[in-house]
Amino acid sequence: QLWNVLRGEMSLVGPRPAVPEEVAQYQRWQRRRLRMRPGLTCLWAIEGRDELDVEEAMRLDLAYIDQWSLPLDWSIMIRTVPVVLTGKGAH
Repeated sequence: QLWNVLRGEMSLVGPRPAVPEEVAQYQRWQRRRLRMRPGLTCLWAIEGRDELDVEEAMRLDLAYIDQWSLPLDWSIMIRTVPVVLTGKGAH
């Protein structure tokens, strides 16, 4: 995925990449998630990851899009490190 960031297809931070089968089932309000380049990490990954249901993860992705800023991206990247190291929220 880091290669995809270097190629400009992904960002370090952004909504998680969408699975085509899921996109086919998106409702209109969910399609807004596709307007931003996907990221290696995201808001829902640090807010509970596997503990969140699909709709809550979607809402966090949309909240990220609505509130996007460089300070928010830095905050998410910094908060991702302990999540990755401890496996918080992973099953």
